[in-house]
Amino acid sequence: MAEKQRTLKAPITFTGKGLHTGVDVKMTLKPAPDSHGYVFKRMDLPGEPVINALAENVVQTSRGTTLEENGARISTIEHVLASFAGMGIDNVLVEVDGPEAPILDGSALAYVKAIEETGTVEQATDRKYFILKEKLEYYDQEQGIHIIAYPDKVQSINVLIDYNSKVLGNQHASLDNLEHFKDQIAPCRTFVFLHELEYLIKNDLIKGGDVDNAVVIVDRKISQKELDHLADLFHKPHMKVQPEGILNNVELRFSNEPARHKLMDLMGDLALVGRWFKAKIIATRPGHQSNNEFARALRQVMKKAALQKQVPVYNPNLEPLIDINEVKRRLPHRYPFLMVDKVIRLDEKSVVGIKNVTTNEPFFTGHFPDEPVMPGVLQIEAAAQVGGILVLGTVPDPENYSTYFLKIDKVKFKRKVVPGDTLILKMDLLEPIRRGIALMFAEIFVGNKLVMEGELMAQIVKTKSND
Repeated sequence: MAEKQRTLKAPITFTGKGLHTGVDVKMTLKPAPDSHGYVFKRMDLPGEPVINALAENVVQTSRGTTLEENGARISTIEHVLASFAGMGIDNVLVEVDGPEAPILDGSALAYVKAIEETGTVEQATDRKYFILKEKLEYYDQEQGIHIIAYPDKVQSINVLIDYNSKVLGNQHASLDNLEHFKDQIAPCRTFVFLHELEYLIKNDLIKGGDVDNAVVIVDRKISQKELDHLADLFHKPHMKVQPEGILNNVELRFSNEPARHKLMDLMGDLALVGRWFKAKIIATRPGHQSNNEFARALRQVMKKAALQKQVPVYNPNLEPLIDINEVKRRLPHRYPFLMVDKVIRLDEKSVVGIKNVTTNEPFFTGHFPDEPVMPGVLQIEAAAQVGGILVLGTVPDPENYSTYFLKIDKVKFKRKVVPGDTLILKMDLLEPIRRGIALMFAEIFVGNKLVMEGELMAQIVKTKSND
């Protein structure tokens, strides 16, 4: 039988300080309806704006993950989101009266215990998994970060960390079954190197910080006088450095607690994918920024998989939505480079255009005289021109703007395009247009057969003056 979605049986309330802001926060987790997902609501702001927990809403990843939507922000949400994912919860409304989730003890343990005590309920709707079909990889050579997902029948995560620290060393953590999350991963607290802690204190970046909610790794020689000063700053009893290289105010819950905490952070950040997925994930030195980049990439793969099932139907007997004369008014291209004959569908997120390929196309003279084939770059250009009609429709005076390529990525050609083919050019926005940057997924069909697909990124640029 298919797994069902789950939500909380009853509301749960937590109070505490935000790690970075130091603000006293009240946060209540509430049951939510089927297919609601994870949503935050800022109860302290006018209109009580909501913030959907999705990767594209991440605006900051320094020392934690921050979401922004509808003019509102919520920070340090990775631990509570990890607890939802780790406890198998699909739908939660998180009401919070401040800008940051409470840090509590620096782990997800309090969330997990409360969820376990309160209980969850099964909902009517089936849980839908995204099944990864091919390897997905993120690599930051400069930072030594590598995250890779392989297709698998289950979801598993392996994390390796190495910070060139003699104290911390190389560490590894893994999670192959969610049933082990509450005991093996949730209790693991955030960790910080002493030199980082000193910088954060001096720059007032951890107003709610406490040496009791983090494992402090001493990575340099430090005098007892310095340690006493550090304890005084946090209003704590004087401390010493343990042989393991951590302050003696806390004891490690696991010998590889830092690696396990990084795994928990990764789970929380991947919860922003917005859907359960099955894959084997191996992450080396992951951080919030790389986690978010990878979550965004996963979302794009999911969106493209959904879009690929939607082959446009072209009926030449119907009047076009935009004919060639209107196309020429909207685009600056002209012979021999105008490659859109008409548009048959257009909405806020997608557009479908038509290009009739005839033997009179000038490029067939040389490509190739005895075997005419439409060049792949011109297929991309045709798709981009159709996409231009969509994105230029987002500005009030499109005649004063043009679109320019910034990036072409993941392009695949499936079959030849030859004279007599009618190209159905489908373009879908992969994410909302921000600061004039449009990222689109392009597909070209001949009949119901896919001939090309890829990601195109363009910038909307003003080219003329209204003066």
